[in-house]
Amino acid sequence: MPIQGSTVIRRQLGRRLRKLRDAAGKTERDVEEAGLASRTKLWRIEAGKVGVRIADVRTLCWLYGADQATTDALAALATGTATQGWWEDYGDVLPDWFGLYIGLEAAASEIRIYEPELVHGLLQTPGYVRAVYQAGSQPRDEVAIQRQIKLRHERQQIITNRKPPLKVTAILGAGVLARRVGGEDVMAEQVDRLRDLNRLRQVNIRVMPWDAGAHAAMHIGAFAILDFADPADPPVVYLESHTGARYLEKSEELAEYRKVYDLILKRTVPIEEYEP
Repeated sequence: MPIQGSTVIRRQLGRRLRKLRDAAGKTERDVEEAGLASRTKLWRIEAGKVGVRIADVRTLCWLYGADQATTDALAALATGTATQGWWEDYGDVLPDWFGLYIGLEAAASEIRIYEPELVHGLLQTPGYVRAVYQAGSQPRDEVAIQRQIKLRHERQQIITNRKPPLKVTAILGAGVLARRVGGEDVMAEQVDRLRDLNRLRQVNIRVMPWDAGAHAAMHIGAFAILDFADPADPPVVYLESHTGARYLEKSEELAEYRKVYDLILKRTVPIEEYEP
């Protein structure tokens, strides 16, 4: 299961088109008034959220005054944006805003996770997934829950089956292990799973103990920092809410979240040494 996916290509194409637009001094309004794309469509293209037609790339390049070589290169990139990732088969249970994250996760070389409230999806057992969705605000039938369990399983292959595997550092709050999600048996299985994963060379699971006291991420909440092997694909901080997500790519934002992560990592203990 090698690193792949159209999400990275979409991001690369979107960034390059945005740079061309900025260099040409064109605004979103200019594009809209030229009849080439609405502001919403242009934002989705530049954010890497959608596949892009070759014709759209060529007309945008024309408006921006790009030379033929640049236009042909970006048009070639566009052909790779239409490929569907495996996660798009789960559209019935996967919110649109979460699909971009799954694509980035699948292409990342390393991810740093901070989860103060629950076990991260990459690390969850089927029993834990079931308990989380049964407790949710939206009713889930058995078919939907099984689909979520299968989705989790597919995601987790990037840790164990992908070549090279995803490198994971996960910091869990003490409350994650103290809260008996699904009951004693489910949590015992989940903790065993975490400890098994932690034996893998590419996985480092840590716990923020209660006696750590105040720490740098208390006012932030859960977040993930994703890095990519390709220098052309910049790192991103992922922040999730109940109804959407934010993707931070500015250098100062990334630097701040890396600083916070380094600070809290120093306050943690290996999961093998932690007793709830």
